[in-house]
Amino acid sequence: MTDPEADRAHMQAALAVARRGLGNTWPNPSVGCVLVKDGQVIGRGWTQPGGRPHAETEALARAEALSPGAARGATAYVTLEPCSHWGRTPPCCDALIKAGVRRVVVATGDPDPRVDGRGLQRLRDAGVIVELGLGGPEAREVIAGFARRITRGLPLVTLKLATTLDGRIATAGGESQWITGPEARRLAHALRARHDAILVGSGTVLADDPELTPRIPGTARVPLARVVADSRLRTPLDSRLVRTARQVPTWIATRTNQRPGVLAPYLEAGVQILPVPRAKPGLDMAALLGALAQRGVTRVMAEGGAGLAAALLRGGFVDRIAWFHAPGVMGGDGLPAVQPLPLAALSAMPRFRRISSRPVGADWFTELAREEGEDPCSPGS
Repeated sequence: MTDPEADRAHMQAALAVARRGLGNTWPNPSVGCVLVKDGQVIGRGWTQPGGRPHAETEALARAEALSPGAARGATAYVTLEPCSHWGRTPPCCDALIKAGVRRVVVATGDPDPRVDGRGLQRLRDAGVIVELGLGGPEAREVIAGFARRITRGLPLVTLKLATTLDGRIATAGGESQWITGPEARRLAHALRARHDAILVGSGTVLADDPELTPRIPGTARVPLARVVADSRLRTPLDSRLVRTARQVPTWIATRTNQRPGVLAPYLEAGVQILPVPRAKPGLDMAALLGALAQRGVTRVMAEGGAGLAAALLRGGFVDRIAWFHAPGVMGGDGLPAVQPLPLAALSAMPRFRRISSRPVGADWFTELAREEGEDPCSPGS
């Protein structure tokens, strides 16, 4: 006889460990697994850096280390349907069957057509009790980037903004450091670490010469890809991004007709060039994001500037907004967070719904999700 309260608690634990892997498992989704036997947790696992090993095999290995054969008769709580195809490792559903797991509680199905119900069916065919749906909305949010890449060929895009109350990111003279306080900046670095890539415009590189790394002491992670949208190839060769391109993946998206001689110094420095068609203004955002998805990127955080923000919003590519707002007002001569879209009517305005809002030091942090009718990647779908 199952205990619904215990099931919910164990699935929440599986979701918690799944979130540990965000930004660290691409191109694979971040998955959590908790093994329980006789009311006791005997193994926990989550997708490891780079996407292998998978959560189920990690949890089974920990249970086996505790006691050989410990998983026989156990219940596995898994945030995503166990895979049923061979990759660099055997299918996870086969590993669960071989270990003698009696029951598998799965939060959500896998949108990957190589799996998509096959993992659940293989478990059922082997006599394993399968239950689907517990914790589904939370699990779909964890895999939202993976799902968008699989179903739409695009990564999930979060637009990060740090503004005054009236939406300004710098003074008329360009001064912007620092609008928000140290607590907000620490949280912003933590948010970077939950994404696969950081995207900025060339104007931000010219203005700030950023490093674009998640500087959180004591954390080890798969290197974050740093991406510059730079149609005119203005990124300085002596910028921090170019100088460190051999240590941290650095990709410059630029127009397709750049001369080889212009590209050569960047390539010699270790920068990877992404040829992208031009648009007015700048680059074709759909093509740029599609190129990132082809490289395995599932979650992108766009950090600026105002031109890039406008291009993403105009194209309907912003799925989430992470807004840090400082309790100050700069006025109309300050630089806006978003350049003109422009809008012909109020009904064309991109709209978002608030997910959460909380104080961070002297500032506030608000998370929002795009409002749309049938987005399979949205929270609560």
